[in-house]
Amino acid sequence: MKTLFWQLFFLAVFGLALAGLSKEARPRLREFGIGTGILSPGPLNAITDVAGVKVGHVTLIQGNDVRTGVTAILPHEGNVFQEKVPAAIAVANGFGKLMGFTQVEELGTIETPVILTNTLSVPTAAEAVIEYTLAFPGNEKVESVNAVVGETNDGFLNDIRCRHVRKEHVLEAIRTAKAGPVEEGSVGAGTGTTCYDFKGGIGTSSRRLPESRGGYTVGVLVQTNHGGILQIGGLQVGVRLGNYFMKKDIERESEGSCMIVVATDAPLDSRNLKRLAKRALLGIPRTGGFYSNASGDYAIAFSTAKEVRSPHRAPKPTQTVTLLRNEQMSPLFLAAAEAAEEAILNSLFKAERMEGKDGHVAEALPLDKIKEMLEEKGR
Repeated sequence: MKTLFWQLFFLAVFGLALAGLSKEARPRLREFGIGTGILSPGPLNAITDVAGVKVGHVTLIQGNDVRTGVTAILPHEGNVFQEKVPAAIAVANGFGKLMGFTQVEELGTIETPVILTNTLSVPTAAEAVIEYTLAFPGNEKVESVNAVVGETNDGFLNDIRCRHVRKEHVLEAIRTAKAGPVEEGSVGAGTGTTCYDFKGGIGTSSRRLPESRGGYTVGVLVQTNHGGILQIGGLQVGVRLGNYFMKKDIERESEGSCMIVVATDAPLDSRNLKRLAKRALLGIPRTGGFYSNASGDYAIAFSTAKEVRSPHRAPKPTQTVTLLRNEQMSPLFLAAAEAAEEAILNSLFKAERMEGKDGHVAEALPLDKIKEMLEEKGR
């Protein structure tokens, strides 16, 4: 009996180890051997290459129907309300529920962590961010908070109507946010999402400019849930795989949404951050998307540069800042477009097959078939 117990025990451990290896076996885009663009990524090839930025996930997978979660992006380690960061939001297609947009548009700053979740959990996430901000030391007299919460609709795999995301999940994502490598694929806000009719999720990438162009870093994190005709480096992957927009019956066509968060250490004001956010949105068409009717496609951009932050209260009525000139923006624009493209592809490469609500299945992007395509092209 003892022998049987240990045999079963070691089989279970071995199975878990294999499962872990299987998960790790799905590579990021560059690990697969594909590079995009001409600029070099930062050391982590992630949004956290921008110093001070932290990312936290809470992933909810329960039973057959719960496939959702939360992703939190912290612009810096301090009190974001008291030390606001310049920010802007660009909209490619406004079919979305991005909370906090108008104040960012009006004042040009962000004063809370940026939260991503599912569509029907936006109010819950906002309530959690407000609670977090009011409880933060130094905010005892705060009476107004502009929570920034983005979303995509994960209702294909997730029982979205039951609103499984709770305040404690959002607060946990903020509390556990950290620098360093960022988990990608079916995690956090990307747990139940799909992209180009494959399993999508969270992806990230970065670009670092050469010193001759300022040496600045642009980092991007995406929550992919949009459709189109997938292409990788110009290769029509979606068509070759027979999985693309207008291929299926119109009632089953997925359009979805894509949230893009851009961080940079370049000293930019909200005007040039909006210009930067617009270029990050180019990552969607570069991978085959086209901002379809039901796709809420947004980019939120902020600068972490200390010289452009705005104190909530200041002794002087004026503020002197040092800003990057317009003529220096083009390399940053290229960095944002390249990083967004790679982040979207990373979300697909890292995501695994998932079954969810009503037996729906999102298949993982078949990397073996992509390898065959690339070999055919001699790449």
